[in-house]
Amino acid sequence: MSNTDNSFFGGNFISNNQQVFLPILEEKKIELFIKREDLIHPFVSGNKFRKLKYNLTEAKKLKKKAILTFGGAYSNHILATAVAGKLEGLKTFGIIRGEELGKNLTKTLEENPTLRAAHEQGMKFHFVTREIYRQKASFGFVEKMKNKWGDFYLIPEGGTNFLAVDGCQEILTKEDKQFNYVCASVGTGGTIAGLIKSLKRKQQAIGFPALKGSFLSEEIKKYTINNKIWSLQKDYHFGGYAKYDDQLIDFINWFSKETKIQLDPIYTGKMLFGILDLIKKDTFEEGTKILAIHTGGIQGIEGFNQNLEKNNQQLIEVL
Repeated sequence: MSNTDNSFFGGNFISNNQQVFLPILEEKKIELFIKREDLIHPFVSGNKFRKLKYNLTEAKKLKKKAILTFGGAYSNHILATAVAGKLEGLKTFGIIRGEELGKNLTKTLEENPTLRAAHEQGMKFHFVTREIYRQKASFGFVEKMKNKWGDFYLIPEGGTNFLAVDGCQEILTKEDKQFNYVCASVGTGGTIAGLIKSLKRKQQAIGFPALKGSFLSEEIKKYTINNKIWSLQKDYHFGGYAKYDDQLIDFINWFSKETKIQLDPIYTGKMLFGILDLIKKDTFEEGTKILAIHTGGIQGIEGFNQNLEKNNQQLIEVL
């Protein structure tokens, strides 16, 4: 991976494709590769790098001095924005869901590794109730934040907008045209939208939503024209966003032992579980080549394990 100018986002970052070898793949005669977007940067990795690239470039072009965005207590997007903002010389503000977290900030930062790391990068927080958080995109709320902090460049929750989709179009390279299917986990829809727009002829994209509900299809359609070359597999959300069970944790630990690739429990763990389950069910023809995009998110495992430990549950083993 190379970076050719002074900007953190300068140059072309190209991730390696790592082939996975498992008995089920040999049995079904399927080739599975993982695009290691997670290795771009420890915190601004995967789709977060891609989504922030053109947004932060645009912010600097507009002479903005600060970035404001939104997220939950363990948001990969919040931390990635804090780190990338500092690297690019921009102030960062985070609107965090959960008013109770702001009542004792010192305690919150001691207990929450994600917010602590973002705070160490200089991000300033504004904690809001879940009700207010649902209205975060309203003009009134945004103006209130401008009165508090001054002018800023606004990036939506999860980072998805048209500039983010443009960045995600750069995930695939011309060498990736060999794959029949390109798979990605889906949160806000921006990553898979970018992948869909960069697919070559006869390729298909499969998304694995981490959330329950059918709204994601409409979100993806906002950014794409050809709706015949992609589909969503909605049976692998494990109950919804940030939901999990012992089966998922067991799978993530098994997969890391077999492949030496760390998965996260929010997105990539569910996607790989789904891909291998579909392979077991003979969804794909023999000889099929599949590329799964590793969108990062590994930093969140520490906080996830803290919650598992509180409940005396099995932890995710970290490589």
